[in-house]
Amino acid sequence: MKKEQVLSWTALVTVWVIWGSTYLGISVAVETIPPFLMAGTRFLIAGLLMYAVVAPRHARGERRPTRPQIRSAVVVGALMLVGGNGLLSAGEEYLDSGLAALIVATVPVWMVLINALVTRTRIPATLIGALVLGTAGIGVLVGGPGGEVNAGAVVVVVVASGLWATGSVYARSAPLPAHPMVASAIEMIAAGVLLLVLGLIRGEAARLEVSEISGASLAGLTWLVFAGSIVAFTAYMYANSTLPNHTVATYAYVNPVIAVVLGVTIGGEAIGANVYLGGAIIVSAVALIVTGRTGGRPQRPAAGASGPPPAPAPATAPASAAPAGDAGDAERG
Repeated sequence: MKKEQVLSWTALVTVWVIWGSTYLGISVAVETIPPFLMAGTRFLIAGLLMYAVVAPRHARGERRPTRPQIRSAVVVGALMLVGGNGLLSAGEEYLDSGLAALIVATVPVWMVLINALVTRTRIPATLIGALVLGTAGIGVLVGGPGGEVNAGAVVVVVVASGLWATGSVYARSAPLPAHPMVASAIEMIAAGVLLLVLGLIRGEAARLEVSEISGASLAGLTWLVFAGSIVAFTAYMYANSTLPNHTVATYAYVNPVIAVVLGVTIGGEAIGANVYLGGAIIVSAVALIVTGRTGGRPQRPAAGASGPPPAPAPATAPASAAPAGDAGDAERG
């Protein structure tokens, strides 16, 4: 195997593992840090660091972001990182990380549906089948055998997935800074500020006891900032530029599997028959979309600095926050 192939696959595996781990990172971080303040801190720090690195070369002179580009980046950050990752973080106060990751895995399905509605194109029967499968999978996660799940938190994560998908579709046609990492940085900075403001409005400051923040929560936050939002995003960018689209798109269904495994082995989360069955149904729906069997070209969620969706993403899915429309665009995290 050539050196470039080794580096490409190393980058992709990095995305698989790190973005898959961001769900556990969020779960641990919100144990002692309120979700919106945690997510806001995560994205603001990651965005400022990334901008400091890339701006000197890619955001100066003729490449300086214009007002319309900045405005679009703020909208993308609000949809994908505030609505997507922010609500995911809130949902993970009451859901196991692996279960949340399986719900977020439906993002590619919602992206194709939203894109079809926006472009007013015919919705293929296979897409309808994928939607039915994905919805059924979520239903099994909530009420399947052995399932004792907070239904309200599930709704929050489903809404987060929809907002992430909406932001991803919007980013495809929105005017964004030319360099994807500049766009990602602006999206994360904007989202960080918005999340912190929302956290204050929700009264999270009164819930925050700095002296009671655990070492585990700080470790989770640190992992999300550096590994989830910066390292994994950079790895995604490299893999996305050197590997076929359908290969890179595998992160959409590998991430939830990694999340479930880490949740059980490291987070001590229980896994019941509902997770096995519901997860298998959801991954099947995602595979149907990602492999391009919906009548159109293969689709996949934007990848973000934050991680995968919510991705939180990193992300940013899924785990980053970035420009990202489709796999060909770089994304966000």
